[in-house]
Amino acid sequence: MGSYNTLADAELAVLLKSRDHKAFEEVYSRYGQVLYTHALRLTRDPDDAQDILHDLFTVLWDKATELNTNIPLRAYLFKSVKNRVFDLFSRQKVRSEHLKSLQTFIDQGEWVTDDSIREKELKKVIEKEISLLPEKMRLVFEMSRKENMSHKQIAEELQLSDKTVKKQVNNAIRILRLKIHSLLVTVFFF
Repeated sequence: MGSYNTLADAELAVLLKSRDHKAFEEVYSRYGQVLYTHALRLTRDPDDAQDILHDLFTVLWDKATELNTNIPLRAYLFKSVKNRVFDLFSRQKVRSEHLKSLQTFIDQGEWVTDDSIREKELKKVIEKEISLLPEKMRLVFEMSRKENMSHKQIAEELQLSDKTVKKQVNNAIRILRLKIHSLLVTVFFF
């Protein structure tokens, strides 16, 4: 075949589809720099632009036999660059969101476990420890925490002073904290 640089894009696409290496070289020679400039303008990163160009031409050669010759070659190449840029931005956004989520996790010190067995076990232990509180203290604590009643509401219902209710709730929390502390360390750090 004669000089490839005089062939139209449609002819190059047909030759490329038949895995003509010289046609591939001509496509690269004709469009490589302009596609790189296009990718660079979109990404603003020379390394990303180079990676996009490299990936585009690798896939173009690897899947040359599947090339749709009904689509203008120039349009196909520019559309491919644009799609790869969108994919890059999408991956960067996902990566950024993961990093942000991880940083929030670290900053807040939240230790979340997927192990539902440990969570259920912890709930059982807490309930057991609550049940071991003195009867009046347990009743006041459960009204405060489980029924979300205010100290004043509990005092009225049980005919106690607000100070007594507050003291009972604080004592219950102190006792539970001491008894459950070692379990929490075990569950959340191991």
